[in-house]
Amino acid sequence: MITPAYIRTMAAYNAEMNRRLYGAAARLSDAERQQPRGAFWGSIHGTLTHILWGDQQWMSRFDGWPKPTTPIKQSAGMIEDFGALGAERETADAAISRWASKVDDAWLARDLTWFSGAANREVTAPLQLLVTHFFNHQTHHRGQVHAMLTAAGQETGDTDLFLVVPDIVQ
Repeated sequence: MITPAYIRTMAAYNAEMNRRLYGAAARLSDAERQQPRGAFWGSIHGTLTHILWGDQQWMSRFDGWPKPTTPIKQSAGMIEDFGALGAERETADAAISRWASKVDDAWLARDLTWFSGAANREVTAPLQLLVTHFFNHQTHHRGQVHAMLTAAGQETGDTDLFLVVPDIVQ
């Protein structure tokens, strides 16, 4: 299904797109970032925070990170200060890239069993599927943030994987 090279590519894409989105969001005032915009997680800030929450949750399963203590329904408010959120994002992206560099085919061939709070039950699924979901979750919500930033008059540059990846993966 997926390969270690795919994971490294997606980790690099994730980090670059986060740099672009956070850069665009930083050009807005805190009030503009916090403004409810009709997105599932409310605002630009709330959606960025939820993405980080999701990354921390999945990486607690993939790489032993501490689980977020904030419940999913409150994930948009997990970090209120934009500077602190940006710093946590940079740390997470660097750690995701380090993890991606360690993933091999043997690890990807395994299944993972965990208790899913979202499903409210124990779940077992192939790691290949779960890692794909991990990156899809990021991309899905970053798309929402991109739309909100665009509506707020901010630009992020290209977002298409095939246009971004040649700049970051050699």
